Amino acid sequence: MGDILFLVLRRLRAPLITIICVYAISVGGLVLIPGVDAAGKPETMGFFHAFYVMSYTATTIGFGELPNPFTDAQRLWVTFSIYLSVVAWAYALGSVFALTSNTTFRSMLARGVFNWRARDIGEPFYLLCGYGQSGAALARALDRQGARLVVIEAREDKVERMALDEFVTPPLALAADARLADVLEDAGVRNPRCLALIALAGDDGVNQAIAIGARVLNPELPIVARAKSNDAELNLAAFEGVRVINPFETFAENLRLTLGAPEVLQAEEWLTGAPGSACPACIALPRRRWVLVGFGRFGHAISALLDDAGIPWKAFDPSVTDDDEKRLIRGAHAEHVLHDAGIEDADVLVAGAGIDAVNLGVTTLARRLNPGLFVIIRQNNARDRALIEAARADIRFVQSELVVHECLQILTTPMLGRFIAMMRAGGADMARAAMERVRAASGEAAPLSWTFACDVMEPGMFAAFFQRAGEPLCLRHLLADPTDPREPLAATALLLERAGAPRPLPAPETVLKPGDRVLFVGDDAARRLQLRYLREPGTVAWVCSGREPPRSLVFRWWHERRQGAA
Repeated sequence: MGDILFLVLRRLRAPLITIICVYAISVGGLVLIPGVDAAGKPETMGFFHAFYVMSYTATTIGFGELPNPFTDAQRLWVTFSIYLSVVAWAYALGSVFALTSNTTFRSMLARGVFNWRARDIGEPFYLLCGYGQSGAALARALDRQGARLVVIEAREDKVERMALDEFVTPPLALAADARLADVLEDAGVRNPRCLALIALAGDDGVNQAIAIGARVLNPELPIVARAKSNDAELNLAAFEGVRVINPFETFAENLRLTLGAPEVLQAEEWLTGAPGSACPACIALPRRRWVLVGFGRFGHAISALLDDAGIPWKAFDPSVTDDDEKRLIRGAHAEHVLHDAGIEDADVLVAGAGIDAVNLGVTTLARRLNPGLFVIIRQNNARDRALIEAARADIRFVQSELVVHECLQILTTPMLGRFIAMMRAGGADMARAAMERVRAASGEAAPLSWTFACDVMEPGMFAAFFQRAGEPLCLRHLLADPTDPREPLAATALLLERAGAPRPLPAPETVLKPGDRVLFVGDDAARRLQLRYLREPGTVAWVCSGREPPRSLVFRWWHERRQGAA
């Protein structure tokens, strides 16, 4: 706020000096001009009365001539002072209006308000740097989950458009360069309530600078950054605690799973999909010949996958410069180029150009030449959704959706991400076992995932581990309905973590210990019922024995006395 005050005083010093001089001249003249009192005797006005008269005269209030009626000389001077003060105030107000429309002043004022509001955030929040397509989609997704957001975006027009987006809790936003350390500090990167920083700027260099700067300012803060190039991904991966999302590599990895173990990708998409959505189909990708349209970063990622899988391919792009690679064809997206690429004998077309209209056009043209093509299409702009849907592709790559999907998986349910990584290593058998377990518990709809921590600081877990005799707490107890233990909850356990050692697909008879963390999936009703095991001390005893233990001091004393007597 000191910078704002300095700027105000600097820009308004001339108007303020002008007003002070006008008042000084007006008051001084009124003091020097003689008047008359009620008896008609000569009298001069004091400074207090002169200042009082000029104050209400210059502000056009007009209380009259005080303390005595004015002489003609005094009235002439007051008339002159009125016009002089009007000019001075007009000059001052014009300067104020000019200052309020000044870009520097408005940015400093917005920064001051932002700093004040950021310091007063009293709940956990995420710090999002970049409000492009991916950033806006992620902000809306986190807002729907009840998360609080602080957004930093370099372009002011995007910050202004944020006010038009529908949010349950509008994010706290600032138009500034997130690469600057003072901007990150003002946004709360050192705040203990900051859950994570997400760098989703459009440039890899900017994301690197943001992530590295945040890591220096707060070494303990989880950081998620997008990197589209391999060099940026390697640079960021070298910093501990930075999770890197490369949308092109991630999509290529998903295709790799589809080629080798499609059940793994089916299970992954089902477990990470929107709760209640249908189970996706298991896609079998053709393996004979592929044709790639566009050979940028997306095309390079797909071609590397195909080389590893031993699948022949050809690609064409207007900007191809590698004459040594015979599989690359330089040319526009025309019919004769498709002929040269062998589209008639191909099984898969990857429309991965950087322009959505080109992808739609080449898909339409290729299907005329080969109606049975399996089409993978890339959507570059969220506003072109209708164009991409018109292509009726078998698989669609939308960078913003994939980035949001990966970010939510990392930020909201990190245990689910670790289980998916284990499932990828375990292959199709583990994926089928997981899907069968989930189907048996909650049906065909995509489940909700949550983490249950056996934290002894919670009343229910403290009572379960230290205030209860009898059989130990098992996983099956947490899967029983606390209102009717004979009925199971619509949930199942996918992963148990104990002292850093993961146990995928744990058995229901697994004995739990303090500090264990369990990944459950199921419906929201099961999640809310399961919270009773944490919050209510007698719930575990009730489920295990069918009897609710006494809670008050009197009843506990009476219960212990009866047990001692027995």
